[in-house]
Amino acid sequence: MLLRLLLIWSLNSLALFAVANLVPGIHVTGLMAAFIAAFVLGFINTLIRPLFLILTLPVTLITLGLFIFVINGLLFWFAGSILKGFSVDGFWYGVMGAVVYSIFSWALSSAASQLLGKHGKSHSNKL
Repeated sequence: MLLRLLLIWSLNSLALFAVANLVPGIHVTGLMAAFIAAFVLGFINTLIRPLFLILTLPVTLITLGLFIFVINGLLFWFAGSILKGFSVDGFWYGVMGAVVYSIFSWALSSAASQLLGKHGKSHSNKL
């Protein structure tokens, strides 16, 4: 389980590094900064984001869920403002970065799950 958590954390760090290379307003100074930023983003998404989603539920319902992009962008921007080595130049860069980061992180995590799932099945079939 710990190995899987470290793998997901590493993949999210790589996703963040890729986002910094694709979105012009997002900057990561190095791999260690990407690891720390991925950890902080995971922490924010686990603890703070659900609270914001509950508090803004009426606005989210009125906008048919589009307000979630605003929340994600603000939290991404917030993470960039509190960390050294990771910066987001503005709100719209935060929204773009959050969307691209979500897509990359989902794709890498999904690919890793499929690879680990196939790897685990191949061992069980040999018995």
